[in-house]
Formats: sequence, structure tokens, C-alpha cells
Amino acid sequence: MKKTAIVSSLRESSVDELNGRITRLQDELFQNRLKRHTNQLENTNLIRAARREIARARTILSARANGAEKQAAAKPAAPEAK
Repeated sequence: MKKTAIVSSLRESSVDELNGRITRLQDELFQNRLKRHTNQLENTNLIRAARREIARARTILSARANGAEKQAAAKPAAPEAK
């Protein structure tokens, strides 16, 4: 997934979804670090990607807490075709 797509999906997420995503990524990061130390991890870039995505999510949460960024409004439903 490209960085812009990840950031867009994070900005559209609610605070609860972001917190859940951070928790899931932290668990994934722990598992990948454990695999790296036991020489079972083939792609070490997964650790870097998880750390960066955690940082992006925390940055958005921080910006929302400071009022610098507002949560995206719910998208209006598409009009029905007649």
C-alpha cells in the first residue's frame, strides 16, 4: 500500500479505530522483532513499516487532540438512481 493511501485511510478513521490499529501494530511489531532475533523473519522491512505506521497514527491522534486536525465527516450516501 502506498504511503498516501495509508495516510488517507488513517485520516478517515475514528479515534477508537486508530487506537485499535495502534494496538494491533504493536503486537505485530513485537512478533516481528521476536522472529528477527530467532532468525525466522525473512523480510526485516516489516519492522520498519510497522514502526512508521504506528508513528503516523499517533501523529494524527495528537493533531486531533490539539485541534490541528478534525476527524473526517461521514461521507454522504450516494443518491439512488431512478
